[in-house]
Amino acid sequence: MPIPPHSRRASRAVAATLSAAGLIALAAAPAAFGDETAPELVIGGIEPVNGVKPGSSFDLSATVANKGTRAAEKVWVSYGVTRGLDFAEVPSNCRTQQVRSYDEMPERWIAVCAFDQVVEPGTVYTPERPLRVEALDRALNDELRVNVWDVDPGADENGTQPVAGTAPAVKLVEGQAGSEGTARVVNVPVSSVNTADYQVTGAVLKGGVGDTVKMKVKFINAGPAWILTKQGERSVSVMITPPAGTSVVKRGRFCQAKGKAYVCGMRSLNEGSQETYTFELKIDKRVANAKGQVALSTEARPFDPSKANDKADITLDVTGGEPTGSTGGSANVSGGSAGGSSTAGDDGTTTNGGTLAETGSSTLPITGAAAAAVATGAGMLFIVRRRRTQSPS
Repeated sequence: MPIPPHSRRASRAVAATLSAAGLIALAAAPAAFGDETAPELVIGGIEPVNGVKPGSSFDLSATVANKGTRAAEKVWVSYGVTRGLDFAEVPSNCRTQQVRSYDEMPERWIAVCAFDQVVEPGTVYTPERPLRVEALDRALNDELRVNVWDVDPGADENGTQPVAGTAPAVKLVEGQAGSEGTARVVNVPVSSVNTADYQVTGAVLKGGVGDTVKMKVKFINAGPAWILTKQGERSVSVMITPPAGTSVVKRGRFCQAKGKAYVCGMRSLNEGSQETYTFELKIDKRVANAKGQVALSTEARPFDPSKANDKADITLDVTGGEPTGSTGGSANVSGGSAGGSSTAGDDGTTTNGGTLAETGSSTLPITGAAAAAVATGAGMLFIVRRRRTQSPS
C-alpha cells in the first residue's frame, strides 16, 4: 500500500532524529567511558643542568606518576638529547636511535625505555638506576626532553634503526611521595662550559673598469662547540659591504640587501660548518684605496672570546685604463628582495624562523612582457577578423 506523503515525511523526521541521537551518544561515549578511566601519566624530577664540562657525564633521574583512576599496565619513558650530548650507557630494556634535524627540530639522540610493570594511580615511581648522559666535546647549550607514554611511541621515521642497549635492564621502583610532576613532556636546558669561535674570511679582487668579477667570502664556526639555534631567538649573521666603485650583479645565497651592505644567514652553526657567499660584482669605476668588509653582526656572544677574526677586508685592485666601447652590458642586482622568514634587525642580526631564500633572476618582467605580447597579438587578430567581416565578399 502506498504511504501517504505526510507519513513519509514523519518517518524521515524520526529516522533523522534517531541518527542524530546515535551520533551524539557515540561522541559522548569516549568522554564517559574512555577518558575518565584512562591512565594519566606525568614526568617529574627533571631539573636544568648547568656547568657541565665536555667529556664529563651526569646522572639523569626522573619520576613517573599516574594521576588517573586506572592503572597503566605498561609504561614507556623517552629521553631525547641534542647533538652535544649522548647516552653513556643504555639499559637492555631501552632502544636508542639518532634522529636527523627536520621541521625546526635539531639533530638529537633518543632513548626509549620500556617498563613492563603496572603503574598504579597515586603512586610515584622512579627507575632503580638513573640514566647516564655524557657531554661531548661540542657541547655548549643543549636540551633534554623527557616523555612518558602508556603505549609504545615507536621509532622516529627520520632516525636510524633503533638499537637495544647492552647494560643491565632497569625497572621502576616506588619513589618518594610528593615528587610527582605535572606534565607528560618536560624540556630542560643543559649548559656546558665551552667556546665556539666564529670567523669570517675576506677576498682579494682584481679587474678592469667594466669587468665583472666573482667575490667569495666565508663564515666558519671553528668550534669546538656547536650552537643550538631556537625559533624566534636572535642569531648571528654576516654583514658584507662590497668595495666602493662596484655594483652587485648577483648576490650570494641567503643574502638580502640592507642599505649599502648585505645581511647573510647560514644553514648550520654546527662545529666545523662553513657557509660560502659568492657575489658577482661589476667594476664601475676606479676609486682610490677602495675596500669592502665582511663582519659578524653585533649581538652578544659570550661563548666566542676571540674577536680578532670577526672582521675581514675585501680589497679591489683596478687594472688598466678606462675601457672604450661596450662594457658588456652587465645588469644590476639579479632578483628581487630575498625571501624566507628570517628578518634583519638594525644591528644586522637575524631572527630565526627559516634561512634566507636563495635568490636568482626574477621571472616577473619576462612574464609581464609575455602577457603584453599575447594581449597585443589577440587585439591584432580581432581587428583583422572584423575588417574581413565588414569587407564585401
